[in-house]
Amino acid sequence: MKAHFKHYEARGPEMAMKNLWFTPSFDDAFPMGLFLLGEIEPMTEFNSDRNAPKRQRLDLDAEGNGTGKWLWKATVTDPAAPNAKQASFDLVFVADQQPVPSAPEIARGMRPIVLEGLQVKPKVTGQGEFKSIGWNIRATGIAGDNSGSKQAAADASAARPAGKAA
Repeated sequence: MKAHFKHYEARGPEMAMKNLWFTPSFDDAFPMGLFLLGEIEPMTEFNSDRNAPKRQRLDLDAEGNGTGKWLWKATVTDPAAPNAKQASFDLVFVADQQPVPSAPEIARGMRPIVLEGLQVKPKVTGQGEFKSIGWNIRATGIAGDNSGSKQAAADASAARPAGKAA
């Protein structure tokens, strides 16, 4: 698998590779394709007040770094996964508008998708002695989407809004 690296400058004592995202091709990451399960929904911010209105999250960290685009979540399944536990997972779309898949459903609530602007970042999953490496997976859109949500992938290090996130 050939991966491209995005370099982010380290600030302070943090690890130099803390914000390192790999950009594999879709075919390398998902050789048998990927299937969307259900709908793509807004990713909302946590609020301890259950009665408070839900607010959609933006791609900004605590320091205000990121693209400033809306975050959308989707559940997908990878038919090439080695076991059932790894087959379905959530992924995040970083886009101004909700991505809309153009492929027809192959079964109720299930349709094939091809991701554009794919990025993956390793993370530690599990607890205690049962830890393993998992992946944060995000994309900028879906191939064939003509809803207006697709845009050229931006260099996240160059797209830093002035000031902090509200």
